[in-house]
Amino acid sequence: MLANYTRSAKALSDLLQREGVEDTQVLSAIANIPRHVFIDDVLQHKAYENTALPIGQGQTISQPYIVARMTELLRLAGVRNKVLEIGTGSGYQTAILAKTFTKIYSVERIKALQWQAKRRLHQLDLYNVSMKHGDGWQGWQSQAPFDGIIVTAAASKVPKDLLAQLADGGVLLAPIGESDQKLIMVIRNGDDYTEHVIAPVRFVPLVPGDIE
Repeated sequence: MLANYTRSAKALSDLLQREGVEDTQVLSAIANIPRHVFIDDVLQHKAYENTALPIGQGQTISQPYIVARMTELLRLAGVRNKVLEIGTGSGYQTAILAKTFTKIYSVERIKALQWQAKRRLHQLDLYNVSMKHGDGWQGWQSQAPFDGIIVTAAASKVPKDLLAQLADGGVLLAPIGESDQKLIMVIRNGDDYTEHVIAPVRFVPLVPGDIE
């Protein structure tokens, strides 16, 4: 573990604030979650850079700015309580969500990544997260509806099952597209869904199915 991670994490939080992240609870989470815990030893020297990094299995830990911005966007839209995350990955985004919302439900298709993420979250005493090994396209029907849904991999279109699992007034954030991806926000109002384009992004693909 890095000896001075507290200073490094605070420096990262300060950088993200200069980049435009304003929510104090999100910035506090970035400053207090040790990102190096979620990264292999060989890359830990890059843990507090504002960059995405590989975590194995063809997946990445997202750029901290994107993690912070997506979390902030949910909060700006009024989400506070029950959030579904599609794509646990390393567990870093999960940890930030756990610090900023009441209850997190996280789905990961790759069993090995899910197991590692669960171990890291427990190491950090984050116990308001329920985890499921499964196909992210299907969401987590038995725990729906969700106030917020955050998708951390890019689909060609928003999975219909996820839209159906949004609470009335709920908000979904997802990168959509293949070679040309955009972060979109979908807000549910009864049976109507309003879509807003937020910004161009780059994520790994949201692949159907699961891996033991």
